[in-house]
Amino acid sequence: MNEQSPEYDFVLLPHRSLGPRGFLIVMALIGGISFVTGLAFALNGAWPVIGFLGLDVLLVWAAFRVNYRTGRVRERVLIDGGDLTVMRRDTSGREQMWHFPSYWSRVDMETDARGVEKLYVGSHDRRIRIGAFMTPEDLVTLRRSLDDALQLSRAAAAPGRG
Repeated sequence: MNEQSPEYDFVLLPHRSLGPRGFLIVMALIGGISFVTGLAFALNGAWPVIGFLGLDVLLVWAAFRVNYRTGRVRERVLIDGGDLTVMRRDTSGREQMWHFPSYWSRVDMETDARGVEKLYVGSHDRRIRIGAFMTPEDLVTLRRSLDDALQLSRAAAAPGRG
């Protein structure tokens, strides 16, 4: 990167409102309630209910684990020295990278038949979707920020500057 070209770095992460400590508290509450309820049923002769309540706790735990796994997705959009680079790490840790010339890159937002907004970056006939896990409001903000960053990058690369 030369000293006059701006650098823009956008890191996109899925939002998770419940942290590890909150997860432990929620699971302790669910487990405690299920245990007390199961004990009450067992004392009244309905001991098989304990197994079903334990299964419920296990299913809630599994659902949280799947949710946290999807939270490992990361996307990074970097505009630097004439290049727009998108790096993506999926839930299994596999990384992918795409490069576009920033001068010709554009940001497009589309709404599909179901009303889901999708954000794309690309150049010429190639483009990729970014921010699939983001809210529509965050996608609009990201689109504006990327458009601004691309304009500033183009202005820095314009002939006569230097």
